[in-house]
Amino acid sequence: MKNAKISNAVINRLPRYRRYLIELEKKGVEKISSKDFSSLIGYTASQIRQDLNNFGGFGQQGYGYSVTGLREEIDAILGLDKEYRMVIMGAGNLGQAITKYAKSLPAGFRVCGVFEVRKELIGTELDGLEIHDYENLVDFVEREKIDIGIICVNRDSAQEVADRLCFAGVKGIWNFARVDIEVPPHVALEVVQLSDSLHALAYHMNDIKKRSHHGK
Repeated sequence: MKNAKISNAVINRLPRYRRYLIELEKKGVEKISSKDFSSLIGYTASQIRQDLNNFGGFGQQGYGYSVTGLREEIDAILGLDKEYRMVIMGAGNLGQAITKYAKSLPAGFRVCGVFEVRKELIGTELDGLEIHDYENLVDFVEREKIDIGIICVNRDSAQEVADRLCFAGVKGIWNFARVDIEVPPHVALEVVQLSDSLHALAYHMNDIKKRSHHGK
């Protein structure tokens, strides 16, 4: 892999490449050219080659890409050849939805517990997972060697929860709270703002409408 920092745009395209490669594997396809992959996935062949060249290329001239080989390379690039242990912070409506979603993730991502401050919920279960007392978070993270904290609390509590997760030793935070948070440099942060995605959808809908109108 090259030493230059890889852009987020490239990283964000890798999971899409992987999904399509998995579908090709299921169909028994063994190899694919960048041109055919381009027609399938919607990116240009040049874009695909440029993205993959950031990590060494993996293709062979006159042959294309080995479907399984490329999927395995992307797995390794994304770190999907490892197991990640996760905790979910918050058992409200969002926490419940994310818990159901997270439990359906592929092997390699394991939810180990849910944490709450509301006493009436502590000791109960959410989708088969015990809801733990937030006060015991640090001990749990250290004992269970938790890698990822998933934040599903309200915006006022999100930074304090992130601070405690970082202090406890998580390596990454998946933030669903509707607020930006800060983490130290040694902790990876991925922010999911559902409203941002919805607003982008509204833009694209109106842009299509405008272009359609101008084309008349």
